Amino acid sequence: MRGRTNKVRPLYNLYATQEVVLKYRVRGLSVLVGTAALAAAALAVASPAIAAPGSANGVSNPYSPAYRHSYRHGVMPTKALDSKMKVWARSHINAAVATGTQTLSYGGGVDGIGVQSGHSKVYLVFYGTQWGTQSSDANGNAKFTGDASGAAGAVQQMFKGIGTNSELWSADLTQWCDGAGVATGATSCPAGATHIPYQSGGVLAGVWYDSAAASPAAATGHQLGVEAVKAASHFGNTTAASNRYAYYVVLSPPGTNPDNYKSPTQGYCAWHDYNGDTTLTGGAVASTVGDVAFSNQPYNIELGASCGQNFVNAGAAGTLDGWNMSIGHEWHEMMSDQNPAGGWTNHTGSSFNGEENSDECAYKSTGTGAAANVTFATGTFAEQGSWSNDTNACAMTHPIVGATTTGNTVTVTNPGNQASTLGTAKSLQISGTDSGGLALTYTATGLPTGLSISPTGLISGTPSAAGTFSVTVTAKDSTNASGSTSFTWTISTSSGGCASPGQKLLNPGFESGAASWTQTTGVITNNSTNGVHARTGVGYAYLDGYGSTHTDSVSQSVTIPAGCAASLTYYLSITTSETTTTTAYDKLSVSVNGTTVGATYSNLNKGAYAQRTVSLSAYAGQAVTIKWTGTEDASLATSFFVDDTALTLS
Repeated sequence: MRGRTNKVRPLYNLYATQEVVLKYRVRGLSVLVGTAALAAAALAVASPAIAAPGSANGVSNPYSPAYRHSYRHGVMPTKALDSKMKVWARSHINAAVATGTQTLSYGGGVDGIGVQSGHSKVYLVFYGTQWGTQSSDANGNAKFTGDASGAAGAVQQMFKGIGTNSELWSADLTQWCDGAGVATGATSCPAGATHIPYQSGGVLAGVWYDSAAASPAAATGHQLGVEAVKAASHFGNTTAASNRYAYYVVLSPPGTNPDNYKSPTQGYCAWHDYNGDTTLTGGAVASTVGDVAFSNQPYNIELGASCGQNFVNAGAAGTLDGWNMSIGHEWHEMMSDQNPAGGWTNHTGSSFNGEENSDECAYKSTGTGAAANVTFATGTFAEQGSWSNDTNACAMTHPIVGATTTGNTVTVTNPGNQASTLGTAKSLQISGTDSGGLALTYTATGLPTGLSISPTGLISGTPSAAGTFSVTVTAKDSTNASGSTSFTWTISTSSGGCASPGQKLLNPGFESGAASWTQTTGVITNNSTNGVHARTGVGYAYLDGYGSTHTDSVSQSVTIPAGCAASLTYYLSITTSETTTTTAYDKLSVSVNGTTVGATYSNLNKGAYAQRTVSLSAYAGQAVTIKWTGTEDASLATSFFVDDTALTLS
């Protein structure tokens, strides 16, 4: 390795309650200086005196954003309000309650629904034209010109990843249950109860950009519910049965203020509800498709640290911390309380009344169940813990109760990104498997204009509009178990196909040194000076490995002709002195014309050479600069070795 230094990282947080926390992290060791007494004293000075616990629509804490807005179930407050809520709660603990003050109990169900006791189907609704022009990213996700932070791609990757990579963050949900055998007021599940199953294989079921009109500048709760019911029909969920395990995340665009979330006195980051709640601002939402569970997800990145930005990760890596935590927060609460408040909430009459499992662990930064990164197969995301009755504590992981899964598992085979020509007939058969051996029915969203899918999974037709389309194909069996896959489909205007197929990068294995490449100093090297690190031959690119703050890059420019499908491949090997298994300190990414494409790799992905593949078909007809960038933090070296690159056109 090229060197190393000791790692000491200071982090300073100043809360609205005037509690000053000084925290040093020394590789796995956290030291916290500060007291709750300081926060309580500051709140006493800054806030009016509060009398004994009262109630406004079932919520007694006057600092809660749900106070006098009880439809804001599971509301995630801003950090400032959360601090005030906790100080108030500590001074109003009801010592007479029979159970613990944070114990959740069953609400008896609403319309027979308590928890989402099947495979969750999450639908993302990008609400309004302010999101901008839609295209696709390298993962086949919808992206938008109005989304400067890349929040849209993150939420899609997160829901695709739940229940993968053996993660146990979502397994905390498996302790909750519903059904006729679960008594109202129960604080644990009896034998034979229907538990929430482990959500294996991801839960994203569809993505819709509702660009029919602009989103309201300040949508009411009723308007958000209307949008969710509208989305149910859009996705073909037109019966109560098809919406039993569905959840619609209504994502308002930047620059809007849905349900006044930016209020300085009642500010929050997200909440969830269902359409039948009569306390919604504007009243309950009529539905002919059954009960519809939904959440209000503002573009809370605009509130910065107030909604948790950089709560887990520092710098640019933490831009979406609060966004991801709030989305995970509401999904956890919807799963355990689908039609609020018929599921599991705090009914003790204590200062925590009305709170759900994620509410009781919001903004927890130290100790058991503190917020942390969770790594799925689709990436790493900052998440917060959720309350567990069985351990009487917040938890970031939990054993799968009963080792149950979601019943039948449907897997749809990804066909890979597609490229076709305008006006030329095309057909593509999508295949899938069902663990129960049942027949599957296929649907698709985002298909290129002129193409359609049959119930048996055959996509066919003649493309009639050029562009890059984000396609999601979903297969469902007769038990409503479903699975989906996403990919991009590029329709080009060229009638002659790819005029110059083949591999286009020059000096792809670095055997001629830096010829045809642009590099930072010393990146391109060979075995004779730096040991055996080439995959083949002697040349390779060696990024970082200094053990100090450093950035290396290597790039090459090339033109991808119109009408060509393009695939970038390269081999990557990573060695590291980092010992963590949870935090990505040092990272390598690939960008095209400054936009990151494909996965980002880090010290968590150490290992021998493995081939990585990124589709660049979306860049057909463009001159592009392909750039590998490695970034290293202040200590403990990580080395990224790149060799045998190729840009293949077909």
